[in-house]
Amino acid sequence: MYHEEYNCEIEKFLEVAKRSIRRGEISDMEALEQGMREAALRDGSKALSKLLSEIPDYNGSDIQCLKCNKPMSNLGRREKEIKSLLGDVIILRMYYECTDSDCKEHRFPKDELLDIEDTMFSPGIRRLMSKSGSNDAFDKGKLDIKEYSGIEVGTKDVQRISELIGNDIEKWQQDENTNIMAQVIPVCSIKSIPVMYIECDGTGVPVIKEEVKGRKGKQEDGSAKTRESKVGCIFTQTTTDEKGHALRDKNSTTYIGSIETAEEFGKRLEAEAIRRGLWNAVTVVVLGDGAAWIRNIVEEHFYGAIHIVDFYHAKEHLHKLLQLLFCTLESFQEQEPIWFKWFDDGNIEEIIKTAKQLHPDPNKTCKVIETEIGYFEENANRMRYAEYKKMGLFIGSGVIEASCKVVVGKRLKQSGMHWSVNGANSIIALRCCILSGRFDEYWESRVAN
Repeated sequence: MYHEEYNCEIEKFLEVAKRSIRRGEISDMEALEQGMREAALRDGSKALSKLLSEIPDYNGSDIQCLKCNKPMSNLGRREKEIKSLLGDVIILRMYYECTDSDCKEHRFPKDELLDIEDTMFSPGIRRLMSKSGSNDAFDKGKLDIKEYSGIEVGTKDVQRISELIGNDIEKWQQDENTNIMAQVIPVCSIKSIPVMYIECDGTGVPVIKEEVKGRKGKQEDGSAKTRESKVGCIFTQTTTDEKGHALRDKNSTTYIGSIETAEEFGKRLEAEAIRRGLWNAVTVVVLGDGAAWIRNIVEEHFYGAIHIVDFYHAKEHLHKLLQLLFCTLESFQEQEPIWFKWFDDGNIEEIIKTAKQLHPDPNKTCKVIETEIGYFEENANRMRYAEYKKMGLFIGSGVIEASCKVVVGKRLKQSGMHWSVNGANSIIALRCCILSGRFDEYWESRVAN
């Protein structure tokens, strides 16, 4: 219900503005807008303070200590000032202390009810802060919040809240994954997803020195400056275009990511695939760059899936092999169309056989050539590109390449950034949740709990 007592700041502003207008001193509409917004926020914060203070602290039952389950004593009301979407708000709420002299735990039931326990920021402003912090540098997020909402927060506040929300999202999803993996695979599932794609890759995240201490890396001295974040994406395909090229279903892509071992990531990826309907997929395709850790994940978690090595990664390896085998430009240009035709046809055995025939004297073995031939030997059955094209499948892992840039690169690899592993993982979890369209779902789960 509207109360005039909460409209005093607007009335004051209107009176001042009207006098200025009569004197011909105001012609800037933006100044009027800003002034009216600030007045409205001040009035709103007063009204919200009164409303929140009137909310009952509990439903009338005895308050129990969460630590020892003993009864708690009511020691009266205490004030708490929080920052909300309307500005600073003061809330009155009951303070309880455990009656056990050895415990002395305390509780503010209203804080728990309103989701403001152990924080000075309301749920609404925390949501805004975490979204801003996930999208850009924390200091830029602070400025955006001020510009768009008129609320001032600190850079460190944006960082702390973003990381806290990201960590909570990670816990929420880990609990969800545990429940998913505990499910029983249906004996006769209805196949409703024509093609499900699972793609994964790794990308380096710049971290602080403590996080790479003793780890091998790509620096000249053998040290490391980054930790690898594994990123996965899952999307579906229902149809192809008029030329038979695969079409990704609109808004079907979800993302996961973390700096963790391949074993841990494999479990995370499988749980997300099941959540997306893995058991209801007619065809399951895993696309990657041919790395050993990806092969291991497919064998352990997606046995029976069509595993395709990214066409463009593989083509780069073929190009490198040809450069090693044919040293002159003339011979290279003469042979390239022949070998690329074998490659496009998925005739990898011919590539391997011919490369071995052209291999230099075994006594003067070129390790690089051996490595490139080994790459094709290891992945031959994952390079049947002509067959995959006939099936109307994607053969390139461009979606995961873009995902690494969108999820990690855009936010965590800006100039001068160095992360702790926990800080990086919290922002990755936050970004994956938002980019997957699950942020509202997560926030609703907070209210439900």
